[in-house]
Amino acid sequence: MASNIKSKPSSKESPTEPFKRAVTGCLRALARKPDLEVNFAAERPGLMGGKVRLPEPPRKLTKAEAAIVRGNADSIALRIACHDTAIHRRLQPQGQQARAVFEAVEQARVEAIGARRMDGVAQNLTAMLDERFRRGKFDEITDRADAPIEDALALMVRERLTGLAPPQAAKKLVDLWRPLIEDRAGRKLDRLESLLENQRQFGDAVHDLLDALEMGEDRSRDSEEEDEEGEDERRKQESGEDGEAADSDDMQSTSMEDTQVSAEDMPDAATEAVDAPTADMADDSDMTDAETPGEPQRPRHFGANEPRGPDYRAFTAKFDETVAAEDLCEPEELDRLRSYLDKQLSHLQGVVARLANRLQRRLMAQQNRSWEFDLEEGLLDPARLTRIVIDPMHALSFKAEKDTEFRDTVVTLLLDNSGSMRGRPITVAATCADILARTLERCGVKVEILGFTTRAWKGGQSREHWLTAGKPANPGRLNDLRHIIYKAADAPWRRSRKNLGLMMREGLLKENIDGEALDWAHKRLLARTEQRKILMMISDGAPVDDSTLSVNAGNYLERHLRWVIEDIETRSPVELIAIGIGHDVTRYYRRAVTIVDAEELGGAMTEKLAELFEEHAAIERPAPRTRRRVA
Repeated sequence: MASNIKSKPSSKESPTEPFKRAVTGCLRALARKPDLEVNFAAERPGLMGGKVRLPEPPRKLTKAEAAIVRGNADSIALRIACHDTAIHRRLQPQGQQARAVFEAVEQARVEAIGARRMDGVAQNLTAMLDERFRRGKFDEITDRADAPIEDALALMVRERLTGLAPPQAAKKLVDLWRPLIEDRAGRKLDRLESLLENQRQFGDAVHDLLDALEMGEDRSRDSEEEDEEGEDERRKQESGEDGEAADSDDMQSTSMEDTQVSAEDMPDAATEAVDAPTADMADDSDMTDAETPGEPQRPRHFGANEPRGPDYRAFTAKFDETVAAEDLCEPEELDRLRSYLDKQLSHLQGVVARLANRLQRRLMAQQNRSWEFDLEEGLLDPARLTRIVIDPMHALSFKAEKDTEFRDTVVTLLLDNSGSMRGRPITVAATCADILARTLERCGVKVEILGFTTRAWKGGQSREHWLTAGKPANPGRLNDLRHIIYKAADAPWRRSRKNLGLMMREGLLKENIDGEALDWAHKRLLARTEQRKILMMISDGAPVDDSTLSVNAGNYLERHLRWVIEDIETRSPVELIAIGIGHDVTRYYRRAVTIVDAEELGGAMTEKLAELFEEHAAIERPAPRTRRRVA
């Protein structure tokens, strides 16, 4: 449980309380916010709702552990003190991968400011980063596809700005990307040091860096405003002459930035706070006639001249993989990740468990068996034997058990494993899926838990294959799919429980190609023998894959998703439900609900499932019959 920091020591305080007070005081001083609320909890450190959350220090605190806690505190404090959310919002690119890089490099900038001025801060930040990359097993990676480019780039920027080499645990990560980055953008990196203190100019330089790395096709919202409002208006905004507009931007962006800035995952985890609201922005600004992947309205001519299912294709599918969760991770690491997942949401498990128990009671009520009495054949009814004793000529009475109206059922939970789900959303989703699977299994309902993402950012081997082939036009889907089986329908929950911890693994969550994932999960369900099949999609945005959308129509992935949904809803026996986290999925699915906060996911999942079961129970339940009474 979180413990608020008090200004006065208690007579029976914990041994770590003096350390907590010292860290809190230092954090407030660095952030220049003397009233900032600081909590210590066994959860992911970060900034949420204007409150800082730091990891709970162990009772027997070592010097290394103390440095890690201080590093998390320093990272968050520098973000508060040296980062302007209004400027950041105007400069932020729209592409998911470009946005992740932009966030990571900005976090490296604010941390470099503190590291250059204070040696102690530099040591604390180094300890924090080393622990983070060591925990993520980055010292064991050998493939560039498993090495997030945003982390490598942020560490190289840090190296340029502070002169500090990457932490030992991240050395392999940087070495995999260093030749490519230095070759394409070495001069752009050298430019950043002179712009360290100016966030606006630094952001512009980062855009140049993205261009050099061929990741700059997506520009910020500000570039769209230039076309509409003119260059003069932009100059006024950037020079500060339009104070009211700047204040308005600041107010709007503060809620985005403060929603969740995770210090444990810095430099890349700051993207968690901004990915969800912007993941559905257009990735092809040049495609003015095409519907963008995340427009909040339906196409003007839905269904007219759109590519149907056969028109959607993959440039190559030989690099795709469908893999069991246990094959992506060593058993020891899965155990550690599962333990970490349990600690992150220990407080939420009780709430979700209560909701799941309520669902279980509702399902079990539908499965209660009943008896028919006074039959001529069946099981002898012992309650009626007294009549035989009184009147030996009375016929024997039999009874028979009615068949249950609860049909053999299988439920598939399909979880979006994209980068924008990092942090709280994916943690909550994994926990809710785990508890619901256990609950439904108790009710005799089989559950399958699946996830979908891509193997790499920016296309992976599929894009390299396309480049080698001479960049043919309209190549179709241009990334390597990764479909993950966390729990098969026939696998018992106890054997698959630890697999859900894989979602906590660094570098797993990348792009999301929803249409093919939904089709894959649907086909798996169709192959099942159960009478009733339910498919629940949990996502936080429209389908986004920068590599695919950069060489196809801007709504290419979304049109395919709409076609798959329509096909399932109109032609399939599978019942489809969708839950959108901060994203309106009702424009895609007939049966859907949108939630604002990931914390609401458990309630939404249980309620939608309960609704489905109760609707069918009402339809299939025969009219009640009056039972005969025996005189």
